[in-house]
Amino acid sequence: MPTYSSSIKEAYEIARSVRANAHAPYSEFQVGAALKLRGQKELIGGCNVENASYGLTCCAERNALFQAVAKFGKIDPEYIIIVTDSNPPAPPCGLCLQAMAEFCQPSFEVYLANLKGIQEKLLLKDLLPKPFHLNFWSV
Repeated sequence: MPTYSSSIKEAYEIARSVRANAHAPYSEFQVGAALKLRGQKELIGGCNVENASYGLTCCAERNALFQAVAKFGKIDPEYIIIVTDSNPPAPPCGLCLQAMAEFCQPSFEVYLANLKGIQEKLLLKDLLPKPFHLNFWSV
């Protein structure tokens, strides 16, 4: 198992903690996320919030991204940790990957974790090789 920085370990603990706040009465699949922004010490947590009208459900990853935008405006995400209780850990859904493509660079790090710890590190460009983007990562 790789050794992770104290920031990544802290992000894992935050994602694991906020996972307990998930509102998941329909799927019973709780997800927590912690987003690290470049130049910011504060880690932004997010959890999934389901709705009886399933289309209104918002995943933990998008909640963390959107909270970061609401708090800081323009953001430069460095990495995200996603914690589920599945084995192997669940990757982000297509909606979340597309939301990440809006704000993150192709080299954005996505750490997949479960309650036993971080299991895998991936890059956004590998998870979503051809995003819908008006500039298609030309920035």
